[in-house]
Amino acid sequence: MNDRNLGLAAAALAAACALAPAAAVAEEAPRAAAVAATVAPAEYRIGPADVLHVSVWKNESISRTVSVRPDGDISLPLVNDVRAAGLTPMELRDAVRKKLSGYIPNPEVSVIVTEMHSYAVSVLGEVKTAGRYELKSAATVLDVLAQAGGITEFAARSQIFVLRNSGSGTRRIPFDYDRVIEAPGQRNFAVLPGDIVVVP
Repeated sequence: MNDRNLGLAAAALAAACALAPAAAVAEEAPRAAAVAATVAPAEYRIGPADVLHVSVWKNESISRTVSVRPDGDISLPLVNDVRAAGLTPMELRDAVRKKLSGYIPNPEVSVIVTEMHSYAVSVLGEVKTAGRYELKSAATVLDVLAQAGGITEFAARSQIFVLRNSGSGTRRIPFDYDRVIEAPGQRNFAVLPGDIVVVP
């Protein structure tokens, strides 16, 4: 091989080596996005014990602050019971507006969650303070473990998992504590209301 061909081969090898990490990242990105999509937090949904302020513009007699009952309903004048649990505030606004439209022309309704009591997760196992924790804002698994006082020295750090109810049953989502500490942005996912974090 002459010097010219040797130089071209070396340049090609260097280019291939430079592109290899980028190709690996490009290949990994869709996989990481798919994993994130399965554990990403959804828009907040109202649950039992939440406190809501339902306001009807220019109608103070109907506007009021109400608690969501254990059966998931709220009670309002004229429309009586309205299903609230499982809905987003915007969905509940639309439901109340639809029911009121039979009594009030073009009602303007707003729904504000003033107190969140249904956004709670449980932490069990090898943590300093196991229990049920009410969350006031979005939180990750690490956030919840911190609220529980952190894991103990006996915890199986690579075998932690989250139990999550879904339409098809209960899912078990693995959570490797050590890997998350090394790269928290990739594997530290958000918890959802009703999740159970288990630390063996």
